[in-house]
Amino acid sequence: MKRHNWFGGGSAACLLLAAVVVFAALLTPSDGAAVMSVDLGSEWMKIGVVSPGVPMEIALNKESKRKTPTTIAFRNGDRLIGEDAQTLGVRFPANNFGYLVDLLGKTIDNPMVDLYRKRFPYYDIVEDPTRKTVVFRNGDEQYTIEELIAQLLQVAKGYAEESTGQSITECVLVVPGFFGQAERQALVSAARLANLKVLQLINDYTAVGLNYGIFRRKEFNETAQYFVFYDMGAYKTTASVISYQLVKDKATKEILPVVQVLGVGYDRTLGGLEMQVRLRDYLGQQFNKMGKTKTDVFTNPRAMAKLFKEAGRLKNVLSANTEHYAQIEGLLDEQDFRLLVTRDQFEELCKDLFARITAPIDRALSLSGLTLDIVNQVVLFGGNTRVPKVQEILKAHIKQELAKNLNADEAACMGAVYRAADLATGFKVKKFVVKDAVLYPIQVVFGREGESGNTRFVRRTLFGAMNSYPQKKVITFNKHTDDFEFTVDYADLESVLSKDEIANLGSLNLTKVSLTEVAKKLNANKADNVESKGIKAHFVLDDSGLFSLANVELVLEKTVKEDDESTLQKLGNTISKLFSGDSGEDKPTSTEEPSKEDSSKEEQKEDDKKSDEDKSNNGTNAENSTVSGDGEGAKNKTEKPKIVTIKEEIPSRVEVLYLSPLDGPQYEASLSKIKALNDVEESKKRRETALNALESFVIDAQVKLDEEEYSSCATQEEADAIRKHCSEISEWLYEDGSDADAETYEKKLDELRTVANEVYARHWEHKERPEALSALKKMIEGADGFLDKARNFTKEGNPEKDVFTQVEIDTLERVIKETIEWEKVEVQEQKKIARNEPVRLTVKDITDKMALLDREVKYLVNKLKLWRPKVKPTPPPKVEKNTSKEEAEQNTEEVVAEEEQVIEETPNQSKGEATPSSEDGEEIKPSKTEEPSDEDQHTEL
Repeated sequence: MKRHNWFGGGSAACLLLAAVVVFAALLTPSDGAAVMSVDLGSEWMKIGVVSPGVPMEIALNKESKRKTPTTIAFRNGDRLIGEDAQTLGVRFPANNFGYLVDLLGKTIDNPMVDLYRKRFPYYDIVEDPTRKTVVFRNGDEQYTIEELIAQLLQVAKGYAEESTGQSITECVLVVPGFFGQAERQALVSAARLANLKVLQLINDYTAVGLNYGIFRRKEFNETAQYFVFYDMGAYKTTASVISYQLVKDKATKEILPVVQVLGVGYDRTLGGLEMQVRLRDYLGQQFNKMGKTKTDVFTNPRAMAKLFKEAGRLKNVLSANTEHYAQIEGLLDEQDFRLLVTRDQFEELCKDLFARITAPIDRALSLSGLTLDIVNQVVLFGGNTRVPKVQEILKAHIKQELAKNLNADEAACMGAVYRAADLATGFKVKKFVVKDAVLYPIQVVFGREGESGNTRFVRRTLFGAMNSYPQKKVITFNKHTDDFEFTVDYADLESVLSKDEIANLGSLNLTKVSLTEVAKKLNANKADNVESKGIKAHFVLDDSGLFSLANVELVLEKTVKEDDESTLQKLGNTISKLFSGDSGEDKPTSTEEPSKEDSSKEEQKEDDKKSDEDKSNNGTNAENSTVSGDGEGAKNKTEKPKIVTIKEEIPSRVEVLYLSPLDGPQYEASLSKIKALNDVEESKKRRETALNALESFVIDAQVKLDEEEYSSCATQEEADAIRKHCSEISEWLYEDGSDADAETYEKKLDELRTVANEVYARHWEHKERPEALSALKKMIEGADGFLDKARNFTKEGNPEKDVFTQVEIDTLERVIKETIEWEKVEVQEQKKIARNEPVRLTVKDITDKMALLDREVKYLVNKLKLWRPKVKPTPPPKVEKNTSKEEAEQNTEEVVAEEEQVIEETPNQSKGEATPSSEDGEEIKPSKTEEPSDEDQHTEL
């Protein structure tokens, strides 16, 4: 049956419902925190996000684009990032910093820094006096690579938070697989400056492999499937051999898909940037040949920036077209430049680069031990794999079609955000085991004194090339009895890298570890029953590829006999035996395995038992038994000693050799510098927002006063005052107020609002009143209809359904009449008042009347819902006249007994059914026949 609509479906009801929904939403607690991934490439930055209830997605930037240029610029105290920085960089190239990722963790003498200077000669690069790293100098300001990267990560964090509507503090960052310890540690430091916790640094090809696998997990089985992922980005080219296989987990016995990196090859300087630089230089040479100006274009930073931008556009166009014009207006000395460039010319410029395209694939296959004939597919990703010549060379080399079923730009970012959801709390994802591979072998080098007294250096490999990680390793030093030190270095790189690549890696020495108190610990534990098992150093290569020393400890083995037990231990054993009821021997509990000592005792017990039997059966052998007991018997009684392992921590000091970490005062200084920049930017945003709000309000007020709808709500004095204020503020904004601060703009806006709000409030009242009155009328109609039905549920109207009292009916009737009369009088009085006079009948007055009427109706509705019909007792049967006196008395007793039983029954309960007693502590639930019927619900009202 249809329920009555108390609010009549009006807009007031909709407003009330919306308010309830909003209030409920505010009370709903958050299920978890969002996390993000950042693919921080040389040219572009992509941000992946995942939040509770929302699937993985790419966060959009302020231009609603899916990727953001990784450039940052500073000019006149302003900081620009992304496309704004690129635009500024064309006019002021020395103020715009890009391709920063490739300078992470590099000292000033690294060959990659020299190459960067050659490509971008207009930057002022200096050396950090403490850390020997790269510092960009911009006027009086200096910025380290970590500081610039941190600001890019802060922008990424802001975009992710805007996308999810939640605060984000955790992330997974995508890095090139060839990043060494220095680059990885520098990126972690940059993330720390950005107030981000790095859950993991994931290699780009590993992230892509994970992204490829999670959507194809049903295609994998126990037989390994092999794929080659080929990536050509802006700065580098990599190829990786990756396998997919279902493997049974030893711990959980669950069969899980595993993605494992088997081989990696790369070229650190082969990418789209080098092609773009060559095309830039070619365009510059052609412009100089035209002789339009005597100035060499290569000496003008602004002209070079314009050529670089045009070369990037031209490179992309030639990927789809065989020829295209390069066009730049006012390139140099107000001279325009226009030149037709063909794809053949472009390919000729990059001829030597194209010859290096297949080398990473061959290197990856060589390290994996596989050949192309067992590889399922060669999958492309990375923006510059779209170059036709690149695809042509690859296809000819592998002799099969190239797979292009990945999003070349976003695959790594989406794989990383899946990993972020897996690592973060509050998310449940389908498990996909990831095993990466060590690219640079790591070894321990320590000195050992030989027999001649000379010290020789011993090398032990910890993590070999292509070993899986994360992984833990332990190395034992068993010849050292005094304090010593050892180093951790990259090992055997000649078999993995070319000579140039080794130079690009930077320092080959990673850490120096100094151990102290070795002799002190050994002497403190020197005893006849103590044997040293050496000093064990525990190393970790975590899932971010970061190497660390976990701890160092001295391991000792102590031999303990039963006689060596202390009095306290014996007393404890005796008490245990008393409480356990044992007669004498130690017995293992059900949760313990018997020790060697316990086993020897059991064997001795059996031997003693056999000896006693021999004595009782053959007295003549007693003497022989005694002799045997002194000899072989005594030997059998000797208990095996108990071995106890003792571990003593050895103090260790780790010194980083590859790069001084960003820590201490330097870290605090960088943090303060970034905070100051953020404060300036926030102040700038606040000022812009306040200025825009003030300008908009002035214009809006002037326009509204020219409209009859608003002007009719203002007196002449009010209109003149508003126009005067608007005029004064307009003049002030374009003269003295152009450089005012945010607080001044906000104060001016408050003053103007104070003057105009009275008029705006009247207009709002006149506009909203008809809708509110309509909602009130519909509510009155609904309440009146309910009143007509409710009269049938009184004792006077229907004795069997006396839900309401007459007083309640009269009260509702009185409220309805008063509301109708009030509405009629107030509407008539309001019509007598002009629109620009103070309002008599406000929307709040109307909603208050609606609330009063609604309260009265709801009271009766709730009472109707809770009402249950009363159960009448069954009358006793009449006694027949011809019945004897005894029979009559007997029948009367039966009737009384029956009547008492009926009174205890619940409605519709059959006679003879036992009624559950509440004294038993059980809940008394009505049977199905006791549930309120449709009629009881009174839905017909």
